[in-house]
Amino acid sequence: MDNSSGDSSGVGVLDKAALVLGALESGPATLAGLVGATGLARPTAHRMAVALEYHRLLARDMQGRFVLGPRLAELAAAAGEDRLLAAAGPVLTGLRDLTGESAQLYRRQGDMRICVAAAERLSGLRDTVPVGSTLPMKAGSAAQILLAWEEPERLHHGLQGARFTATALSGVRRRGWAQSIGEREPGVASVSAPVRGPSNRVVAAVSVSGPIERLTRHPGRMHAQALLDAAGRLTEALRRTGG
Repeated sequence: MDNSSGDSSGVGVLDKAALVLGALESGPATLAGLVGATGLARPTAHRMAVALEYHRLLARDMQGRFVLGPRLAELAAAAGEDRLLAAAGPVLTGLRDLTGESAQLYRRQGDMRICVAAAERLSGLRDTVPVGSTLPMKAGSAAQILLAWEEPERLHHGLQGARFTATALSGVRRRGWAQSIGEREPGVASVSAPVRGPSNRVVAAVSVSGPIERLTRHPGRMHAQALLDAAGRLTEALRRTGG
């Protein structure tokens, strides 16, 4: 396609990708529909669509038509991270003060989770997770939260090598919170709850963690309600701002 109409960025492959994505804004399309909407040659449109599907920017519906993919929703959620972090500070501080334990906020990034905000216990034995720490998605209550509501294929992939099971995640979805005892690190327990964006998708996990000696082997009994309340405040903050 001759993209000399003034809409060219000078990077042809990105211009073509943008055309394909834009063509799907109004709904699903077959390959022939993409060709008609973009003006791209059929082999080019097919190559672009398959590449975008590989990166989850496109997907297929039940009829095999191309649709916008789940990665776009994830990127949109990440765009709201500044609003989430602005709300997180006072919520985590309040959670720490209420529970007496360190509080953290985690976002998922691929097969890892990142601590994006924290309020550390002020004294005594504590579980310190510095902001910016990258932890695996295979263990810990926050990992359970960030995986439990994923689409089936990603859920199945995430369970491979995990220290929790599909049955455990079913329990997480049923009660709305997760706990772990010595799962991520020996002697450490934690409780987590989901933070949801405007579309109700889980975008983060809010947690408290500390030594098993204080949290006991049933940390959810002690702190689940506090976590649910904190997660609810963060969810409400995102929805108020269109997060």
